[in-house]
Amino acid sequence: MLLDDQATCPCGTGSVYGSCCGPIHADGAGLGTTAEQLMRARYSAYALKAGPVLLTSWHPDHRPDSVSFPDEQRWLGLTIVDTTGGGGLQTEGTVEFKATFTRGEQHFELHELSSFRREGGKWLYVDGFNPG
Repeated sequence: MLLDDQATCPCGTGSVYGSCCGPIHADGAGLGTTAEQLMRARYSAYALKAGPVLLTSWHPDHRPDSVSFPDEQRWLGLTIVDTTGGGGLQTEGTVEFKATFTRGEQHFELHELSSFRREGGKWLYVDGFNPG
């Protein structure tokens, strides 16, 4: 499920989807000019249940066979805590973020330090862990 281009993007920038994560989703993902932009596009893909975007943007050495989306899960917001590298002229970067969501009546926070690598001009999600 993708959004209308004029809808507010789920990633939290306040921009409209058509000028934020929408173009990254439409181009097969990974085309963000920074690791943070790809991180935001991946968050939006989870919020929109856009499995193909997630799989395409995952580094092939770490990509799962599929992605599932629990019906009762709702993503509520994304906060970027810190970024290292991941700029337009770099090939590696990290993005630390916190994402809040509900599953049924329970509230959760996902805190992750994600690693990204640019290959063939595309940023790809490598892996992530909870930094504590």
